[in-house]
Amino acid sequence: MTASNTATKAHEAHAAPAAPECDQVATQGAAERDPRIARSRAALREAFITLVEERGIDGFSVGDLCTSAGLNRGTFYNHFRDKESLLASFEDEVIEGLGGVLAKFQNIKLRELAACSLTHRPLPMLVELYDYLREEGPFLHAMLGPGGDARFGMRLREAVCGRFVRSLLHERYQNDPSAFTRYYISFYSGAYLGVISEWIDSGMTETSEEMALISMRLLFIKPGESIKM
Repeated sequence: MTASNTATKAHEAHAAPAAPECDQVATQGAAERDPRIARSRAALREAFITLVEERGIDGFSVGDLCTSAGLNRGTFYNHFRDKESLLASFEDEVIEGLGGVLAKFQNIKLRELAACSLTHRPLPMLVELYDYLREEGPFLHAMLGPGGDARFGMRLREAVCGRFVRSLLHERYQNDPSAFTRYYISFYSGAYLGVISEWIDSGMTETSEEMALISMRLLFIKPGESIKM
């Protein structure tokens, strides 16, 4: 190999850090095992949210992100291939957390929800869901906003709204492939994503209990009926 080729390969190695086979910071488990990783991840997350809000998701580089987070690029590339893998890690973390909350909806019955609605009692599981959404409010606001990731909105619609609506259906309809069932789920999923987006965008002024009651009321309201709580 010539000296020129050696120099070229060395330059390429420094210019493009090798992508690790596994993103070590991509899971909460890694952060829990090493406080330094947890701090780096938290700094990257905060910086990422700030930059998305200020410039949009395509308006900043890894260098900008590292500068804002107070980290060097080497630390970033030790754990992530690129900005997209970092974003995927954050989004997966939120969806996974929501999955844990929504797992409790599996055995809920529509009559149980109706009983709570009639007595104006918020369904505890819905309160917990809104509690979690509030915790993730800054990230959700950035991702669902004009500069965020449109694909994440679709994931949220399916992972949260679609799963919630499907859990309320009678067993015979939960896996029903008919057109009406599909559109029923799509209709209510889109509606509930709109509710969540409006709540987050308006500053989450309503409590989780209030949002649970609103969500329940919206499910049972009929055309022409009073829209008051």
